[in-house]
Amino acid sequence: MTAHPTRRVTLRIWRGDRNDGRFVDYVADVDEGMVVLDAVHLVQATQAPDLAVRWNCKAGKCGSCSAEVNGMPRLMCMTRIDQLPADEPITVEPMAAFPLVRDLVTDVRWNYEVKKKIRPFRPRKPDAADGTWRMDQEDVDRVQEFRKCIECFLCQNVCHVLRDHDKHAEFIGPRFFVYAAALEMHPLDTEDRLADLRHRDGIGYCNITKCCTVVCPEHITITDNAIIPLKERVADRFYDPIRRALRVLFGD
Repeated sequence: MTAHPTRRVTLRIWRGDRNDGRFVDYVADVDEGMVVLDAVHLVQATQAPDLAVRWNCKAGKCGSCSAEVNGMPRLMCMTRIDQLPADEPITVEPMAAFPLVRDLVTDVRWNYEVKKKIRPFRPRKPDAADGTWRMDQEDVDRVQEFRKCIECFLCQNVCHVLRDHDKHAEFIGPRFFVYAAALEMHPLDTEDRLADLRHRDGIGYCNITKCCTVVCPEHITITDNAIIPLKERVADRFYDPIRRALRVLFGD
């Protein structure tokens, strides 16, 4: 039986907690086809049993193993080692937009608190005699893309409003603009979230750099299909001069 070829790599892994930490180099022999999460587990099993790393499915569907690999927000389980430069260390560090717990694990609870604040789905009354609804397939298809989100929060991590400016109290981030878009664009939904998006959720902070779209492992077109349409709806409601004049004259 032919043995699988191995490759010796250096993993430069962040070790520490929110008070102090540093990068530590580990040398490991990895097999063909291994991903970064495999290599981290190898280090954990053979050299650093106290290394903290979050993971679950190892199939790119749970979003648990989000980290930064060579400076790029990625899922470790979907990042193949043979696609990374062979002549330099593989740097693995925790997401920067959230508080560090330890090593590669960050505290992402803030995201779940944000989600609770978004107004839930409120369907219109059934429009058919059998108590069901009629929808155009085009309208149904439009929101299906947003449902692919696995809440890995890589888009949140790469967003400069959260990462560099720490606007967590004023800005919900791209993941939750996608969530809001899935509700706002649903053909049955009747809830109005535009005032929340403008004031509480801070959609005006987004300057559509598209970095969130670039890092999405589910290839959701976050900026073009979710954020920009929401910004247009907010602009139409609150900044259109004709609408503003009509509100002054007749009220909302």
